[in-house]
Amino acid sequence: MHLLQQWFIAGILLLGFLLPLKGLDLPTRKIADDSSLRISLKDAWFTEAPAKVLAQKAFIHTLSNGGQIQVRTEAGKDEFMIILARERNGSYPGWAQGSWILTRRQDDGSTNRIRLFLRSDPYTYIQFRPFAGDRCVMDVVLYDAYIIYSMPLPIPFERLLVIPVEEVLNMAGSKFPRRYFDPDPEMYRDLRTFMGLVRARLPELTFRDDGAIDDEGRYVYINTLEMQEGRGGLNCSGFAKWVVDGILRPFTGKRLPITPLKEPFGERGSSFTNPYEKLRDPFFGLDWTRNLASVVSTTFRAPGLGQLAELEVQQWPFASTIVRTKQGSSFRSYPGFLLNAGFSFEGLQPLLYTLAIDEPGYIYLASVNNETGRAPRLRQHFHVAVLVPYFNEYGNFQVTVFESAEETAFNQFKNRYPGHFVNLVRIPVETVFNP
Repeated sequence: MHLLQQWFIAGILLLGFLLPLKGLDLPTRKIADDSSLRISLKDAWFTEAPAKVLAQKAFIHTLSNGGQIQVRTEAGKDEFMIILARERNGSYPGWAQGSWILTRRQDDGSTNRIRLFLRSDPYTYIQFRPFAGDRCVMDVVLYDAYIIYSMPLPIPFERLLVIPVEEVLNMAGSKFPRRYFDPDPEMYRDLRTFMGLVRARLPELTFRDDGAIDDEGRYVYINTLEMQEGRGGLNCSGFAKWVVDGILRPFTGKRLPITPLKEPFGERGSSFTNPYEKLRDPFFGLDWTRNLASVVSTTFRAPGLGQLAELEVQQWPFASTIVRTKQGSSFRSYPGFLLNAGFSFEGLQPLLYTLAIDEPGYIYLASVNNETGRAPRLRQHFHVAVLVPYFNEYGNFQVTVFESAEETAFNQFKNRYPGHFVNLVRIPVETVFNP
C-alpha cells in the first residue's frame, strides 16, 4: 500500500476515535451503587416463597444518578432468577454493566448464587456462592475460565443480598483481579489501525499451497524456493511471513529470507522424532513462527531479546474451565502450557482475553498442532495463523484471525480444531504496514 493510502486509513480511524461514543462502560469503581434497592427487595423478592416471587410484576427503578434498573424474574426447570438488569442502549439484557442476578431453587427457595456483571459482557462476571457459617466463596469467570475459584470471603452469603458491591470486592483485596474488568479502549488504537491496514491489502492476495514471498519479492515455494508459475499466492505460513514483513519492512527496508525461518528453534523433538524430521517435518509451524517472532523482537527491542522465554506465551492465569458440548457443560481442570505444543483450544479465548489486558499492543502467531498419524503418532504443527486480541472503541473484546491470505471469524477458527493445541508467540505491532 502506498504511504498516502495508509495516511488515509489512519485518518478515518482517528476520526472515529474523536467522535463521541455511546455505550462505553465506566471504570468498575464508578458503577452506581444499587444496595438501597436491594434492601427494599429483600423480603418480597429475595427471601419470599418462590411462587409469590414469581408472581411479582417487573418494574423499572431509577437510581440517584439517573440510571435505570429493570427488576424481573425468569424461571427455569429447577431454578429461578431475580434479575436487576441495568439499562443499556434502551434495553435491559441482564448482562449490562452493574447488573446483579440472584438464583434460587424453585422447590425450597434456597439461594444458590449471586452473579454480578462488572462489564457489559455476558462472558465476564463475578459469582458468589454460599459456604459454611459466616463465609461465602467468590468466583471470577472470564469466557468460561475460572481466574478465581471458590475463594473464601469473611462474610455470610445473606449479607451479600444488601451490601454495596464495592464493599464486598474490597474484602477480596489484591486477590481480586480488577484489571480484567477495566480495559482502556484507547490502549488498542494502534492494533485497530494495524488491522485496518492489513485488511486493505488482503484483496491483492490469493492462496497457493506452499507459497511465500522471498526476500527479493518473488512468489516462490517454501520447500524448494523455486518460482511459482502464474499468479503467485501464499499458504498459511507464507501469509504469516507476509504480515511480519509488513511490520518490519518500513523500518528495515527489507523482506525476510525464507531459509532461516525453517531452521530448528529451541529444544524440540527427541531421538524418537529425529528420523521423521525430513519425512514428516513435524515442527515446521513451530520453528517458522518462533523464528519470525525472534527477528521482530531483536529488531524492535534488543539483540538479546530474541530468546524463547521472551517470545513464547507460557503463562496462563486460570486453573479450570467450563467445557460446553451439545450434551451440556462440565467443570474441568485446565492442563495449561505444554512444551512445544502450547495450549489446548478449549482455553484459547480466555487466554487471549487475559493477554489483551496484560499485554496490549501485541499480536500472536499461532501454530496449530495435534498428535497425528497411525504409526508412529507424532505431534504435527500443521497450520499457522495470526491472532489479534483487542478491545474495540466501544470496549468490546474481540479476536481477529488472519490466516491463509484472508480474514476468518474467530469462532470458526476456534471450533475447527477440537482437541487440538495451539502454540503462541508474541509480535509487537506498529501503525505502518508495508509488506
